[in-house]
Order: sequence, then C-alpha cells, then structure tokens
Amino acid sequence: MFKLKVNNIDIEIEEGLTVLQACEKAGVEIPRFCYHEKLSIAGNCRMCLVEIEKSPKPIASCAMPAADGMNIKTNTPFVEKARKGVMEFLLANHPLDCPVCDQGGECDLQDQSMFYGVDKSRYKENKRSVPEKNMGPLIKTQMTRCIHCTRCIRFATEVAGVPELGAIGRGEDMQITTYLEQSMQSELSGNVIDLCPVGALTSKPYIFEARPWELKKTETIDVMDAVGSNIRVDTYGWEVKRVLPRINEDINEEWISDKTRYACDGLLNQRLDTPYIKYNGKFEKASWKEVFNIINVKMKSANSSKVCGITGDLVNMETLYVFKEFFNKTLNSKNLEFRNNHSYLNPEKRENYVFNSSINGIEESDLIFLIGSNPRYEATILNARIRKAYLQNKINIFSHNNVGDLTYPYESLNGKTNVIKEIVEDKHYLSKLIKSAKKPLIIIGQSALLSNSGKYIFESIKSFLVSNNKINSEWNSLNIISENASTVGSLDLGIYSTSNGSNEILKHLENHEYEIIYLLGQDSLKFKKENEFIIYQGSHGDKGAEIADIILPGAAYTEQDGYYTNLEGKLQKAYKASYPPGEAKEDWQILNDLAETMNHRKLFNDKDELLSSMFNYLKLFKDSNTTKKISEVKDLNFINEEIKVNNIDYYYSNSIARASKTMFNCRNEKLISLSTGTEG
Repeated sequence: MFKLKVNNIDIEIEEGLTVLQACEKAGVEIPRFCYHEKLSIAGNCRMCLVEIEKSPKPIASCAMPAADGMNIKTNTPFVEKARKGVMEFLLANHPLDCPVCDQGGECDLQDQSMFYGVDKSRYKENKRSVPEKNMGPLIKTQMTRCIHCTRCIRFATEVAGVPELGAIGRGEDMQITTYLEQSMQSELSGNVIDLCPVGALTSKPYIFEARPWELKKTETIDVMDAVGSNIRVDTYGWEVKRVLPRINEDINEEWISDKTRYACDGLLNQRLDTPYIKYNGKFEKASWKEVFNIINVKMKSANSSKVCGITGDLVNMETLYVFKEFFNKTLNSKNLEFRNNHSYLNPEKRENYVFNSSINGIEESDLIFLIGSNPRYEATILNARIRKAYLQNKINIFSHNNVGDLTYPYESLNGKTNVIKEIVEDKHYLSKLIKSAKKPLIIIGQSALLSNSGKYIFESIKSFLVSNNKINSEWNSLNIISENASTVGSLDLGIYSTSNGSNEILKHLENHEYEIIYLLGQDSLKFKKENEFIIYQGSHGDKGAEIADIILPGAAYTEQDGYYTNLEGKLQKAYKASYPPGEAKEDWQILNDLAETMNHRKLFNDKDELLSSMFNYLKLFKDSNTTKKISEVKDLNFINEEIKVNNIDYYYSNSIARASKTMFNCRNEKLISLSTGTEG
C-alpha cells in the first residue's frame, strides 16, 4: 500500500494499480474510449489524459502505473484543454449521423462530446470514408464511425480466443476488419457491440427497432444454457427487443453468449396462444374448460401407474415443484423424470451433479481435465473462464477426447475408457499430475455420462478424487457440466425416477407401458408414439407439441417470475419482462387450475404459498444432504469403448432458439463455414 494525492485529496491504494484506477478509487471519473477493465491496456485514444506534478506533458492515465507520492490533477484547465484537443481530433472524421445511429442515447462518444466537444470544427478537409465490412448475421458495421480504440480486436483475441479481427493500414487509412471478409466464428462475438464506444459495431437484428429511452428494462436470468448468465431484457410495449449482459463477476463477468443475446426473437415466433385438441389428426382450438375436462376424464380412467410426466429444459423451479405436487397428491403417482436420454445419474449427494469448484473457482485451478465434454458449445461462458485461467496461469489442460478448437491449447488423449481405468489405477502419467496439483478441476460432460461406461467413469473418478483428498471442505475437484437451465433445479426437487443410475421412466416409455404422458416443456424426447394419450404444456409449437393430443399454452421465461438453479448450484430469480400471448397462462397456474378441476381444490392458493412450500422442501433437502449416509456403489463393470462427444446443434438447442430467425441465419453461416473449411 502507498499514498498519493488526487485533486489534493490523500488516498491509499495497493500496488499495481494504474493512475486511472487510483483516480476511480478516489471517486473521480476519467473519460476513456480504449481502456476496459477486462482487456489489456492499449493507451491509444488519449482521452484519459491527466496532469501529474513535475510532468511537463499530460499523461495517459490508463497506461501509467500509480507510484508513491504522486500528485494527480484531473480537473485543471491544462487537462481540459488537452481532452478537448483529443475530442476535436476524434470528431474531425466522425460522421454526424447521430439521428440514424443505433448507438444514439448510449454512445460514449456522444456523452463525452457533451463535456469536451465544441460547436464548430476548424477542419475544412473532406471526412474520410471507410467501406462496410461483412461480419456475419449478428454484427452491423459502419466503419466510418470507428475511432480505432481497438477494443473489439482485443476482445476477439484475448477473451473470445478467436483472433479474427485486426487493423490494416496506417494513420488515416487504418481500418478494423476481419482479415478474410467473413463472419466472426465465435459464440461470444456479440459482446463487441457492447464494447464499441461509438456506433461502428451495432446489432444487425436490432437495427432501427427502438431507442434506449423507449425501452422497459428488466434484470433477469438467462436460460439458454445451464450457466445462468445475468442479463437485462429490454421490452418495447410487451415485445422483447433485445437482451444485454449484466455484470456478475461470479458467473458471466460482463459477457453473454450470442445465443443468449440473439435468440430472443424466437419469443415472437411459433407461439402457442390458445389450448388445442387433436381431432382426426388435426389440431382445433378449444377453451381451457374443455381441455381440462378431457384431461380430468382421461386421468381418472387410467391407473396412476400408467401415467408419467417428463419435464423440459427451460422449466422454472416453481413449475417443477407444482408438477411434482400435482403428480404426488392429485394423481398419486411418482412417475416423474427430467432426463430425455439414458444418461447415468447418482443423485444421492448434491455434489454428484453440480459444478462444485464454481465458475469463479476455475481461475484458481492449476490443472483441468475434460472428460466427454465440449464446454465451448455446452457452456460458452464457462469455456471463456477456462481460457482466462489458461492465459493468467498457463495451466495444463487435458481432454479425454479431441473436440476441436476450444479457444485454448489442450492435450487430447485417445478418448477410450481404458485411459480412465489407467488414471484411477495410478498407471497413467496424468494420475501423478492430478495428485500433485493443489486445485485440479475434473469436468465430466453429459456425453461421458450418456455412454455405456457412464457409471464406471463417474464412480471411479469420484472414488479416485476422494482417496487422494481432492474432495474436501476447501476444494472439490469433481465437476459436472449440465446442459440445461432446469437440470440442477429438477434434481434438487427430486424430479427423477432412477434405479442404479438408469432412467426407469424412459425404459417403460420406450416399451409403451404408459397410457398417458404429460410433457412439461419437453421438446427433445425421441419417442415413437403408438396409442399413448399425450398432453403437452409449453410456450412454442415445437417437437413436443407435434406428437401431442392436447396442447396447453404456457409462458416463456421472460413472461413469468421463476427461480432457476445454475450448474454450480446457485439459486437465481428470473423476473417477468412481458406477458404470455393470447390465452396462454403462466405454467404453475395451469397445473394449479388443472388440480382444481380434478380435485375441486387448488394445490396452492397463491404464488407466495407455493414459494414458501418450495423453499421449505429445498431446506429439508439441503439439511438431509449434509447428514445423509452414502450407500456403496456396486457393479462397476468396465467396458472398453471410445467415448464420443455428442455433436451439439448449438444454435438450435431449445424451442426458443429453433423459433428464432437470427439463430437460423447463424446456423446457416456456421454450416457454410464448415463446408468451406473456414471455421475457426
């Protein structure tokens, strides 16, 4: 710690900070365009100039390390004149198109020019013109507005790990471009729009849609993957216009994936807005009373053992809890499951299905071993954190499979289960590395759990970590990557029926042992229907609705309050930003009303009663989890096979994404780049 002065105020700061950071510690705001907390220092916009005692020239505060005894001044005429000079140069070539620029109202250059701009220009020369660049279906370019802050270049190279952007030319001829005039091949590319301090890079799907001051802003949670990124949903009327990131250093920092940002146009398309009944192979509109009466008759005529419920990937925890109560109390059935495949599951301890080291903890790790996982597509933000850990600590990263470019170097093994056997039996060089590492990260993906060896891989790796004290009160090296937003919440609430880790419900379903199947937002079930009566409740006319006999229109994640538990086990609340269309209702309400039709009594009088009951259940689950005795796992049959990492259709992973025109365009662009061999 050392002392310095900022505007004659004494402050004490830790070593390693820049002058700009020292000023901010003193509560003084410094204008900047090129500097960003998460990116390397460029020092090329010169807007952050300050005066330092004994220095004859103004100093770029973002690039100057703070030193003991410095006397910094940020509000003198000398500083103001210097900043006005910089602003005059920046505006010399900047087009005056604020009225038609999508950045208007939230533009850093616009804001700073209010303080340091002048009302006339001394330059008579023609302004430069830069041709537009093709950066794909997500990013619209207007490069004449570019002020060469290089934030986008640094983000693509450092954070996204796909070094496709760069500068060509010098001086006035300098241009920011993708070298080969192709779209950015990164799942984080949309973040350059937030980083751009001017209107050079704007959102292509959002072009001319609305102004910032016209939008209602709702802070909520993303459900496109299991990470639980913190987002802000902007609505115009009740239409979702855009999704932006919120800062949460523990989860997504200030980045979001392109799917999170752009799939929101799918909230408008293929929506279910009224109940439907299938007559002679065709859907016909019906009233709520009509569909409830039919379901009531069907349910009461069937044996409770012949009824099952399967939940989907975007369902919030309140709805899951009501669904469980509906089955347990109204139908007297326990045939519930959230899995749509035969992946291995050991739900005895919570640590068996969450990312125990936490997303933030990735930066503390000193070795990472990926088993049957491609985090770039399964959890994009988590993958960016692994890259950050690699850049900061130069850690060793191993992958059981070769899964292509993960944006960081890794050593791939042969993908066979005999490698896992050798590791857990101390016959592999990786065994010694894991044991000698202080905070190793073993990340098991769903592809590994879905294989025939899923049980062997999980249980043997876990016992290896336990025996080597890598699972303790200070650090837990066992990490599972969940693919869906509702996975951990479903497990916490007990929405599963498992015997020895297998999916019992799906086995019976495939043998056509059920008469009635209730699909709650489940659109990924590969099931050949015979004589089953299928009820589908969801927001989109997707795969689940196609095979249904009755459709109950529900609400999307932006249209109802709801809790979600992310892959590391953090409970977060998503807030309502708009309303369900037409006659659609919130999901928990549909189940509550259906229970009233069948039993003449609602399960819960209101949402508060539901939440109170759910939190009590979760508290009991948490308490029992700490005292529960773990039964010994037997029958660890070793099967020597190759584990193949599932190909994830990243842009089409859920019903909202499949309804999105923007995701359709991204998917096409990806397929074109794969066919031409230009993918990064």
